[in-house]
Amino acid sequence: MAKRGALPKSELELAKIVWDLGEATVRQVLEALPTDRELDFWTVQTYLRRLEAKGYLAKRKDGRNNIYRPAIHSTTVISEMMDDLINRLFDGEALPLFHHLIRDRGISDAEIDELQLTLHTLKAERRRLSRP
Repeated sequence: MAKRGALPKSELELAKIVWDLGEATVRQVLEALPTDRELDFWTVQTYLRRLEAKGYLAKRKDGRNNIYRPAIHSTTVISEMMDDLINRLFDGEALPLFHHLIRDRGISDAEIDELQLTLHTLKAERRRLSRP
């Protein structure tokens, strides 16, 4: 599959709304925006068209309305964005990102316990898979 275009913050915001709603018209996306977000109908329409052109959304006609729906799953976008971030900021190495998140952003004791459990489970799964 061809690489999709970059997803700026403003477009990501609208894509998330469509992912949450499942499908939506321009008006529905506009109404779902936070009240302090001052976008007009035409700007939202432009963003949705861009998202469609980049392959993030698909549309169908319903009378005069365009109904937008996700063309790809949100987890795919998250994975692609995280890969891009790790490649650009950390030369493809994930561990420095974890160090940053843990040390600089801080996590609670409960989150540390959850992280330890996740790492323990991952290690056990890898051992199980590597056995002949």
